[in-house]
Parts: sequence; C-alpha cells; structure tokens
Amino acid sequence: MDLYEVMRTTFAARDFLPDKVSDTQIHRILDNARFAPSGGNRQGWRVVVVRDASMRRKLGELIEPTMQRYVAQVKAGEAPFNTVHPSQVTDAEVAATQPPASMIENLTQAPVILMVFVDLSVVASFDHDARYAGVISGASVYPFVWNILLAARNEGLGGTLTTFVGGQAAALHELFSVPEGWAFAAMLPMGKPVKQLTKLKRKPVSEFTYQDTFVGPQLQIEPDAV
Repeated sequence: MDLYEVMRTTFAARDFLPDKVSDTQIHRILDNARFAPSGGNRQGWRVVVVRDASMRRKLGELIEPTMQRYVAQVKAGEAPFNTVHPSQVTDAEVAATQPPASMIENLTQAPVILMVFVDLSVVASFDHDARYAGVISGASVYPFVWNILLAARNEGLGGTLTTFVGGQAAALHELFSVPEGWAFAAMLPMGKPVKQLTKLKRKPVSEFTYQDTFVGPQLQIEPDAV
C-alpha cells in the first residue's frame, strides 16, 4: 500500500473476525516495526504475544476497575484520567457504573494481543521533574508501537493502542513477570477487522499548527496546494 494511504486508513480496530493471526504474520509485522527510531537507538522495548485464555481473562479483570471509572467520568462529561482537572466523580458513582461487557471483551478476545513494555533504564526522561505526568519517555517506544499498527494495516489486519490495563501496573507486572525498571507502554489487540474503514475524521492542520509560538498565527496555505 502507498504510505500515505496506510497513514490515512489505519484506524482503531476493536471488532475482529475469528481468523487466526499467525506467528509468521506477527514476526513480519515486528520485523518491519523495529526500524522505528528510539533515543540513542537503544530500542528498549519488549513484546509479549498473548494467546493464552487464562491470561486474557486476567487482563480483563485488571482492565475492569479502570474502565469502570473511565465510563463514569465520560458520563459526567469529564475527560477521563486527565492530570489537569481533578475529577468530580465520586467513588459511589463509579461503583454504580457498569461498563458494557463488550468494551472489555473487544480488547481481550481479539485473535492475538501484543503487550509492549519499555526499559526505563535506557530511555531519556527529560521531564522527570515536571509538575505534570511525564510523557517524554514515550518518544522512545510509541513510534515502535505505531509502526506495529501501520504494519498490521499493510497486512490487512488492524488493532488499537489501549492502555486501560496500565491502571493496575503492579498487578500487571506480577502477571507478566516484568522485572523492576520496566514499564508498561501499550496493549495491542490485533486481528482481521470486521470492517476496514477507509475514511477517518481528523482536525485540519490549521487547527493545531501555529507559527513561532504556541499562540502565533495558524499555518495556512492555499487550498489547491494541499
């Protein structure tokens, strides 16, 4: 596929056909995704391929409480788990919220699940003293994660980058025998989508691109130059 076509049609797939995703396909996807950039070219990622039914069930159990609070916050009109505006949703409201079973099943019952972890001892966390949640460490792992999804799209597969299970980090690390110093980065349910979307809705460039400063003039070009 043309690169731009892949970029414009790689969507968050959550509904999958039962078709098996072979180890050969996974290897081919990762063999191409590994060329993603990382700080110092240290490539501090590790991928765990999950097929086992009991592991999937345990992942669902770990996801549920975080998803429960997420849904309760959405119902209250909040942006869930953001680090700027404290949530006004009470524990009682969370307890009374039951997320649809399909929300968890779509993540845990995909033909295959890829869990991506990152070695914090080899990534540069320049924002480690920042007053907000650190995001810079992700620069050394999320290009790899996105390459996985782009490669999957090229294979006729799909997936989604989900981090719900990160809300139970300690239990997740124990479940997967993750050593100290490693962090969970992404959970990627993957398979052949029930439907391949070919047109995605995104904001135009002019809405998020400014010149010279955060509040500078918006980047504008002639329509026929696009």
